[in-house]
Amino acid sequence: MLKKVSLTAIALCSLYVGFSQDSTAEKPKPIISGSIDAYYRFNFQNAKDEGHTNNYTSFTNSQNSFELGMASVKIDYTVGKITGVLDLGFGKRAEEFSYTDVKTVLDGNGDPTTAPTLLAAVKQGYVSYSPSDKVKLTMGKWATHIGYELLDPQLNRNYSMSYMFSYGPFSHTGLKADFVLSSHFGAMVGIANPTDYASFSFAKKFGIAQISTTFDKISAYLNWVGGKDMGDNVTHQFGLTAVGKVSDKFSIGYDGTVKMVKPSGGSSDSWWGSALYLNFDPSSVFGLTVRGEYFDDKKGVAGFGTSLFDATLSLDIKPTEYLTIIPEFRLDSSKDPLFYKNSDIGIPSEKSTGTFLLAAIVHF
Repeated sequence: MLKKVSLTAIALCSLYVGFSQDSTAEKPKPIISGSIDAYYRFNFQNAKDEGHTNNYTSFTNSQNSFELGMASVKIDYTVGKITGVLDLGFGKRAEEFSYTDVKTVLDGNGDPTTAPTLLAAVKQGYVSYSPSDKVKLTMGKWATHIGYELLDPQLNRNYSMSYMFSYGPFSHTGLKADFVLSSHFGAMVGIANPTDYASFSFAKKFGIAQISTTFDKISAYLNWVGGKDMGDNVTHQFGLTAVGKVSDKFSIGYDGTVKMVKPSGGSSDSWWGSALYLNFDPSSVFGLTVRGEYFDDKKGVAGFGTSLFDATLSLDIKPTEYLTIIPEFRLDSSKDPLFYKNSDIGIPSEKSTGTFLLAAIVHF
């Protein structure tokens, strides 16, 4: 009898050990990726007034200085129908992206100022559940669906950012549902906090939506975000993004958007923009991108009160799979004087300015 019990115990232990080993072997591992980037920027006007860098777009507000852009790490974990994503960033680029996540502190003179909170380091953080292969539900914070350009520099062809990216939404925090409608069409709808706010106790919420389509070598996305903000302003932004592959070496991107703002008791005003991206890759180690963008803010919704144009030429040099070097030349011009020259004090006198930028990005 004792022998039978012992044999039974050994068998059960073997089954347990085998099950444990199988469970460990089948447990999925997280996918870890990341990047770090640095850049040098020199504006040829070389304005002497402090703070006049002749830069009105995101992430490159410096003059004749070597700068760290952002150190980033992203963890993706999928088990069954559930996915969790934690995307962290540290540096000025991440702080500007999460500009609403700030707190009031006292500086060295005892005067109040703002400083980023710990939440500012969370570029994205969300959980997704896919009840079927045609539906995915997501809750948390994620990068906006509007626009052609992205926060992470290794995902862009130009290093400097467009005006449409800089004055459009950066992120949304809420709940959304993605649907696969057919082999060529998809859709997304959701509800979120006011644009760019990861935390905000506010009764009103924004709506977001997207219709996407893909045919052969062309992909297009029609996007919308809208709602009433804390100042009772009703805002709506619509955008169209499209990418077309002409050949293995040449592709074209397009981004167009319009943002309408209607103050409480006032009339609606808007700004709009349109950009074309020409991408040429003669080899795996060398690429070239030309961006031409027109940004119309004559009504001052974005704070300019004039129209602007930027032409940017970027070379993408990839000595290895994990390193990208981007020398970039950029020309910005405006209908009215907006840029400072080195003799200007207080009032800009120039309608155009040129900039050279050199960036290096390591990504894994």
